[in-house]
Amino acid sequence: MTTIDELDRGIVHALHIDGRAPFNRIGEVLGVSTQTVARRYRRLRAEAGLRVVGLSHLERDDHTRWLVRLGATTAAARTLAHSLARRPDTSWIKLLSGGTEILLIVRIPRQADAAHSLLLKDIPRTAGIATVSAHYVLHTYLGGPTPWRGQIAALNEQQQGQLEPRYGKPMSGRAVSSADDVLLTSLQADGRAGLAELAAATGWSPATVARRLADLRGRDEIFFDVQADDTLFGANVQALLWMSVAPGQLDQVGMELAQHPELAFVHATTGPSNLVAQAMCPDPGALHHYLTRRLGNIGAIRTLETTPVLATVKAAGRVTAELPKAARGTRRP
Repeated sequence: MTTIDELDRGIVHALHIDGRAPFNRIGEVLGVSTQTVARRYRRLRAEAGLRVVGLSHLERDDHTRWLVRLGATTAAARTLAHSLARRPDTSWIKLLSGGTEILLIVRIPRQADAAHSLLLKDIPRTAGIATVSAHYVLHTYLGGPTPWRGQIAALNEQQQGQLEPRYGKPMSGRAVSSADDVLLTSLQADGRAGLAELAAATGWSPATVARRLADLRGRDEIFFDVQADDTLFGANVQALLWMSVAPGQLDQVGMELAQHPELAFVHATTGPSNLVAQAMCPDPGALHHYLTRRLGNIGAIRTLETTPVLATVKAAGRVTAELPKAARGTRRP
C-alpha cells in the first residue's frame, strides 16, 4: 500500500477513539457498510501494518520505563536491535543515526533487583556495543493514550462523539492487579481480540472477561493504541530530539511541545537531555523549518541534539522491520 484515502483515515481515527469499536458502529458513523469497514480494516492490517494494542498507563502500573541509547557498529546494530526485540520487556526499538545507534524503551518491575535488570546486566555484556546511556522516564506530556495528530484528522466532532465509548460505574476493589497480567498480555498482542479468545487465554468466562475489560476501561486504567505505517500519513522524515531545558521551565516547555502537531511523543527524563521528543515531518525541509522556526524560538531550550530515525524494529509488542537473512540465525544476547 502506497496511499490511503479518506475512508482509511476515518477508520484509523475511529480506532483511536475506541480501539474495540464494532465494525457496524464505525460503518454507521462513516456512512458505509459493515462489510466495507471490515474489508478496509483487513487491507490496512495486511498492507499498512495497522494494529490495535491494549496498554496500561505509564503512571498507573507497577513498572518503570527507561529510554536506553546504545551505540554500536553498523554491522552489529541491526542484529542487536532484533535480538532485543525478542525480549518481552522491550518496546519502541528504533535504529537511529545512520544505523549506528539503537533507541529502546525497557519496562522494569518497580520491585525488581536492579542488579539483574536488562539495563545494568544484559546490555553491557552484549558484543558490539560501544556506548550505553539510560534515561528514566519521569513524565509523559504527549504520547501513550494521546496519539500523533497526523493520524486523527479525519472525523468531525459529531462523529468523534458518536464513537466515544461509555461504561457503567466502575466495580469496587483494586484496579490493575497481577490477576490481569494474562488479559493485558493478550490485549497487547491484539487489542481487538474477541471475548472467546480472551476467555481461552485467561481461563475466565466470556462474561467475566467482558465485565473486567469494561471495568478497567471505565477506570481509565488501560487504553488502546493504534499503530500503522506513519509514512502513509505523511511522516516521511522522523527524528528524535534530545533537549536540555532549565528545570524550572521544564513543565512549561513540555506542555507547549505537547501541542505541536509535528511531535508524536514528549517525555521528561533523567540525564543531561531532560526532555525527549519525536518529530514527524513530510520532508527534510519541513524538519529544518520546525527545528529553526518552532523550537528555535523557545528560549528555555538550551541545547538540542537531533538523531534521524531510520527504522522502527519493534513498536508496542511486535517486531515491525525485517531482519536481514544473513543475521536471522544470530544468537540473542
